[in-house]
Amino acid sequence: MTTRWSRRGFLAASSGTALALGVHTTADATPLTSTDITETFEAADEFATLRAKWRTLILGEGFSPTAEPFKTRLTELGTTAGQLQSTMAPTSGSLWPDLVYADPEPDTDQESYGYSGNLNTSYNRLNTLAQAYSQQGTGLTGDTGLRDDILTGLDHLYSEVYNENQARYGNWYSWQIGAPQALLDVCVLMYDQLSATRIADYLAAVDHFVPDSAVAGYSGTSTGANRVDLCRVLALRGVVGASSAKIALARDALSPVFPYVSGGDGLYTDGSFIQHTTVPYTGSYGSVMLGGLGMLFALLAGSTWAVTDSNRQIVFDAVENAWAPFLYNGLVMDGVSGRAISRGLSASDAKQIQQDDHLRGHPILASIVLLGQGASGTENARWRGLVKGWMQRDYYSPPMSNPSLGLTSLARLKGVQDDTAVSAIAEPTGHRLFTNMSRATHRRPGWAASISMADRRITYYETGNGENLHGWHTGSGMLYWWGDTFCNGQYSDAFWPTVDPYRLPGITASRKVLADAAGGDWGASLPDVNWVGGATDGQRAAIGQYLKGLQSTLLAKKAWFCLDDSIVCLGAGIKCTDGTAVESTVENRNLGPTGTTTFTVDGTAKPTTYPWSETLTGTKWAHIGGHGGYVFPGGATVKALREARDGKWSDINKGGATTVLNRKYLTMYVDHGTDPTNASYACLVMPGATATQTQTRAAATSWLTILANTDNQQGVSVPSLGFTGVNFWFGGTVGDLTASNPCCVMINEKSDGTAVICVSDPMRMQTSLTLTWNKAVSSVTSKPSTVTSATTGSSLKLTFGDLSTTAGVTQKITVKLG
Repeated sequence: MTTRWSRRGFLAASSGTALALGVHTTADATPLTSTDITETFEAADEFATLRAKWRTLILGEGFSPTAEPFKTRLTELGTTAGQLQSTMAPTSGSLWPDLVYADPEPDTDQESYGYSGNLNTSYNRLNTLAQAYSQQGTGLTGDTGLRDDILTGLDHLYSEVYNENQARYGNWYSWQIGAPQALLDVCVLMYDQLSATRIADYLAAVDHFVPDSAVAGYSGTSTGANRVDLCRVLALRGVVGASSAKIALARDALSPVFPYVSGGDGLYTDGSFIQHTTVPYTGSYGSVMLGGLGMLFALLAGSTWAVTDSNRQIVFDAVENAWAPFLYNGLVMDGVSGRAISRGLSASDAKQIQQDDHLRGHPILASIVLLGQGASGTENARWRGLVKGWMQRDYYSPPMSNPSLGLTSLARLKGVQDDTAVSAIAEPTGHRLFTNMSRATHRRPGWAASISMADRRITYYETGNGENLHGWHTGSGMLYWWGDTFCNGQYSDAFWPTVDPYRLPGITASRKVLADAAGGDWGASLPDVNWVGGATDGQRAAIGQYLKGLQSTLLAKKAWFCLDDSIVCLGAGIKCTDGTAVESTVENRNLGPTGTTTFTVDGTAKPTTYPWSETLTGTKWAHIGGHGGYVFPGGATVKALREARDGKWSDINKGGATTVLNRKYLTMYVDHGTDPTNASYACLVMPGATATQTQTRAAATSWLTILANTDNQQGVSVPSLGFTGVNFWFGGTVGDLTASNPCCVMINEKSDGTAVICVSDPMRMQTSLTLTWNKAVSSVTSKPSTVTSATTGSSLKLTFGDLSTTAGVTQKITVKLG
């Protein structure tokens, strides 16, 4: 709509708006024509429309301030803002006494990171005040005293530290993303209260710290989620400053984010998402990217600067290709959340609710709802069904009760919850192997699991900013699992600060003591191994990890065979010369503050007292009440213990709270002794199984055959499932399979006389491979181009060409038996 102003009215208003609109008013300027005036105010209207849209995106819409949970949340927002307002005390070096940003020795060390972080937090607090001022029902809505304090705070930070003459120190993120995002949000919310001079000053600061060159190249700190964040800053700077060029730059700078990548940061065709070059980050940086794109797509939709790049469809496809596999009952799996797993209660604000897998998952659900508004009708309808299902099943931490979820996200989720036209979609089942980030998810009716590994492309773990100081072994084959109606808080309830970091479930590790942040910041430490990956048909899988210990001489071959009701776990060739014990942790369950869960071994109930430990000799099976069962083929010596463990979030995150927490754990592990030379283990994990089901499986000794468990090969067969899986660490023969070179093979024989053969090159090094299956095959019905020849008859011989460029992706061959 064009605003109809008289020339006199326009000139009268120009003194307050000329700078923001870019209108020339100097004496020698070319006189404005009526067309100039019309076009100027058409543009002004569009910028005003964008400001209004952004205001809605950050405040939310479609909810009643008198209905719950919004009424309570708005009241809490007002209370928090009132407390912040009352403690604001502008002085040299700080805006709040507890947030000193003046750095006496400005550089990029950990201390300087803290000072720059305080600057970031100061702007975030002003954002909280601005939201309380702008939101209805806070008790401070439109309060003139609050308005004046917000303006005072903005002016103080500008004059003292965030201005065009200041050199940045500490964390680049605070200056280029954190502070300017909060500042620009406040500028939108308080726009009508800001003079042209104030706007010009604040935007000059943003231009100084986030120049156009910040997105000139797609590298360094300007990739993936960081690039989306930078584009948000540039877009909002354009909206607030009425700069078409800035908004266009932000829109165009998004384009490098969309295409699939084959290395470094971004989305991969297999659904992997990497940030910081080596870190699987779907659940943290990936969440930020998804949310940021959703907001920018929504902001610019229908405007002159709408995002029309056809590659944005890749982002839409990623909802189910990249994010959904790691979402379960509302949580996002910790194995793809990097150092965010160490973030609990903050030492600086004890009122913050700790982050956990559920609280990190809920914003992703809200982002999917928002993103759906720009997707196809079919996609939007399905995503809303998925979100509704995740919300309904999150009994442990219902999203609508999430205290850290913003009002706008709550409103989006409430809209889905109340939409009677949307039917909840069940959890997807199947297996996904993410070869480009050394992760796997295995989802079955009733439970889901994930496996975290590391190789020369994917770090052991990420530490940085003083976070995740004890995450050393999270990439050493950690096996997570959750049930459909049970155990959803397993890793949510103070798990990370209280668990023994040397006994994470599923890992093999040396007890060698590691220093905080061992290996270096930002995923710097990578194991020098190639064979990590596996093969899958989308339902079952064979997976392997050649493990080298972090700052350790530990070597091991680990294998997982993911089946219908269980996961077979093997370890072999375990050796170490650290002079310390080496252990493979079968399980380490968090039993909460009380820990009275039953533990049964070979039919005998073990004590529920703490502490308790026992060496279980010749153990065939074990069961943890309410959790699941464990079978040890052929019997095993297993150590079990109950222990009450103390820990603090500050132990694993320098910004964490110092409150001592206590949780009870039930742990089972195989003790390989000090400096083992060729140790091994074998167990079957059965999530959700009853004691009777576990005992029955243990008694069925012919159900599972371990074909090999050596340093050269590991393999199993399950005749009743028609399943065979083999990790050929080296070429050789295992059962009916012979491979000329290292590879992974998984076979499913079906009742209709056909079979699917899945082969991969996890090493990404094989230029040729010959695989022979000593099974009568009458014909090959489908094969990929990598199979150069196939000979059938009394046996099947497959010859593969160059597999080194397949990125470890499974090659599927279907055959007719007989």
